[in-house]
Formats: sequence, structure tokens, C-alpha cells
Amino acid sequence: MQNGMYTDRERCVRAVQSKDARFDGWFFTAVLTTGIYCRPSCPVVPPKPRNMVFHPSSAACQQAGFRACKRCRPDSTPGSPEWNQRADLVARAMRLIADGVVDREGVPGLAARLGYSTRQIERQLLAELGAGPLALARAQRAQTARLLIETTGLPMAQAAFASGFASIRTFNDTVREVFALSPSELRARVPHRAARAPAATPGTLTLRLPFRAPLHPDNLFGHLAATGVPGVEEWRDGAFRRTLRLPFGHGIVALTPHPDHIGCRLTLSDLRDLTVAISRCRRMLDLDADPVAVDDRLRTDPLLAPLVDKAPGRRVPRTVDEAEFAVRAVLGQQVSTAAARTHAARLVTAHGTPVDDPEGGLTHLFPTAGALAAVDPATLAMPRTRRTTFTTLVGQLADGRLRLGVESDWPQTRARLLALPGLGPWTVDVIAMRALGDPDAFLPTDLGVRRAAQGLGLPSTPAALTARAAGWRPWRAYAVQYLWATDSHPINFLPV
Repeated sequence: MQNGMYTDRERCVRAVQSKDARFDGWFFTAVLTTGIYCRPSCPVVPPKPRNMVFHPSSAACQQAGFRACKRCRPDSTPGSPEWNQRADLVARAMRLIADGVVDREGVPGLAARLGYSTRQIERQLLAELGAGPLALARAQRAQTARLLIETTGLPMAQAAFASGFASIRTFNDTVREVFALSPSELRARVPHRAARAPAATPGTLTLRLPFRAPLHPDNLFGHLAATGVPGVEEWRDGAFRRTLRLPFGHGIVALTPHPDHIGCRLTLSDLRDLTVAISRCRRMLDLDADPVAVDDRLRTDPLLAPLVDKAPGRRVPRTVDEAEFAVRAVLGQQVSTAAARTHAARLVTAHGTPVDDPEGGLTHLFPTAGALAAVDPATLAMPRTRRTTFTTLVGQLADGRLRLGVESDWPQTRARLLALPGLGPWTVDVIAMRALGDPDAFLPTDLGVRRAAQGLGLPSTPAALTARAAGWRPWRAYAVQYLWATDSHPINFLPV
């Protein structure tokens, strides 16, 4: 599916008439006769085609004067998969907006991170999405506001500032304009049993994270749990829990897989971090992926098709902190999963930031690059060459020569990583896959991938496997998940 689908009128009309949920987030339907906008799968009777107008974003609908449908809640759809499968300027800008950069640093901050002028960014976003960065950030604030209003008992003033609004008046005006209801009217529409009870832990919110079906949780949560760093991550009571370092403070999240959503329980030291925390958790779980498009492509290979049919909807387990993952990838070079966890746990205990976790066993935030750059290399229990790799990586991360984040240009960042001593193609591709989010990152030299390929009758030498995998593009990172899943390693199973 290509960006600009909203301009294919006939295809959009068919999606709306068939209430096809696969297209939720790809485009939005504005209805001229009612003044509302909907997701394609809206349960109401579809409007006549002549009354439909299509937009590429909820922000564009709002700018055109439409308000959100009260039935299908188009503001709560999973995000467009476009922003996770592309590395161009618009996609990188959208990832930064989702991470709250415009709210914290303004449009100049967004432009500075991307290395373009504010005018260039405004022009490209307007051309592709029908809305500039301020309007897109405003639409996101409105979505977060509705979430807080309907699912928590927070006082409205707290909800306003937690959702990123600078004043209560702007909060009230925006909610009224977007949803045609005041904040108090929105809350009054929610059944009385909704989450109005005070949380057991102050600053704790319980949310539902939507995704496009299907989603196969085993390798996703299995991987995160099996590789979890003690003190920073754990599996407890059917949930993956971890600490989060956030712009205004820190948080602890518990994520529980359910058939139609991911349960998300967030405890935040500063509620202004809510939008960022949700965005990072969604990225870690790859919830904005389009599994139908991915699996359809991989099924074209007759040797991969049985794996896809057996467990469709596998996601790529990613990260909430790109720099943290790069450090952990180096710690895991040429050692077992257990040894990598032990190395990381020692660094966490010695150099991480302590946190309190009344509900479990989490003890620290993962150390910052600055803290790790100050570590005496002689204290690191690893071979000398890997020590050099580690100290070079954290040194460049700490002084800003190497920047890993949602805004990273994938080819450029790969080249910079490959230039570091001790970072070969395998490590760089793991970082590209799980930290940078490149959906086409591939690991032809990985032992597990080669073993699985051989078992399936696929070529098992790196060069031949890479040639065969050309047909899996642009979703080779997902093919890796299907290949890994043929093994009995704990990363492939939900913990019991």
C-alpha cells in the first residue's frame, strides 16, 4: 500500500462501504452532510459516495472543519503504518511529532533535529498530510485529552496539562472543536463503571492500546521477556514490565497481551510524559504495523508461506530507547542471552538511576550514555576488543557525534555504526531492526536464521539467502521473526 491512498477515491469508497478495518489509520472519511470524520470501519451506515471526502490525517480533517465521529472514534485508530516503514523526511517528522517533540521544543526544535528549515518541513507535511506540524501535534493532544477524560478520574486541569496543552482554556476549546462536546460532557458519556476509581498507585493510568489484527504475541513478548535486563525489565503476572526514562521524569509500564488490544498500565512521575510513553510503548510492540500487507508479501514465497499461515501477525520486538538497545547489542556480541543479561544487569546496578516499584521487582532506569562513558574500561568483564567497541560507542552517544532516535536516517546511521570499531554487519542490522525500526533489516549471517533456512529448504549461505530474500522486501525484518520462531529458544514463547 502506498502513501497517497486517500487520493484513490474508488478504492477508498470500497473500503468504507465494506467497513474494512485494515484501512483504519491509512485515510479518514469526512462526510459533507454531517460535518464529521470517521475511520473506514465506522459501524454506521456508510454515507453516499458523493458526500465522502478523503483526507490523509485526522489533523487535515480537523483543519477542514470536521469533528470526530462519536461512534467510531477515528482519533483512537492505530497510527499509519507509513511512518514505520519509511525513512524519508515526512516519516521521520511524524515519528518525532508522535514522540512529543513539537510540544516540548516547538517547530524549530523539530526542524533542528531533522536538519531542515522549518519552511521545508511545513511545506512537505502540508503537501503529503494536508496539515503542518502544529496542527498534527494539536490532533495528537486532542487524542490524548480524550483518552484521559474518558478513562481516568483525573481533574480536568491535570488532564489538560498531561495531554500537552499550555492552558485549560485551549484544552476546553480544542476538545469542543474536535469532538463537539465539552470535556465534562465527554466524561459524562462514559459508563459509570469506567476508570473513575482512584488508582492504587498515584500517577497510574490504565489504557488500552489498539492494533491491526492479527497480532501473534508469543515471539513479541517472549523476546522482550527472555532478553529482559534484571532491574529494568521483568515478566510478572502475565505482563511485560519495564522502567522508562522520559523527557520530564520516569515511568514504569506493564503491558499485557489480549486478543483485541494490549493492556497498558502506566505509572508516571510526571503526567506530561503520557503521550511520549504511549508512543514509545507502541513502537516497542510494533503496534502500528500492517500485518496483512506484511504477511501477504511473505506468503508469496512457498517455503515461508506455511510459517506465516501457522502464526500470522508476528511483530518485530523493538525498544523504548534506541541508545540503550545499541549498548545492549554490543554487550550481547558472541555471548549467550543469559550472559548478555548478566553483563547488562551489572552495569544497571552500578550506574543506573534507582527507582521505586511498589508493585514489582524493577529497581533502576538503564544507565545514560553519559554515565556509561564514565565507566572505567578495566572494570568491564569482556574481551579487550569488545571493551574498545563499548567505550567508543558510549563515548560517541554521550558527546552527540552519534545520534540514535526516531528521527534517524537509516542508511546514514548504518554507515556511522559500521565505521565504529567492532561493529560488524550483524550488530548493525540488529540495531537497525530493533532500535531504528527498519522493517527491511535482514540478518543473513545470523546462526538462528541460517539454521531455520536450512531446515525449510531455503538457501543457507549468506549470499544465496540474501538473494532469495529479495522477494521478501520491504519486510525482511518480519521474515527474520518467522525464521527465528522455528527454534525452541525461550524468545519464541510467552512466559508461563
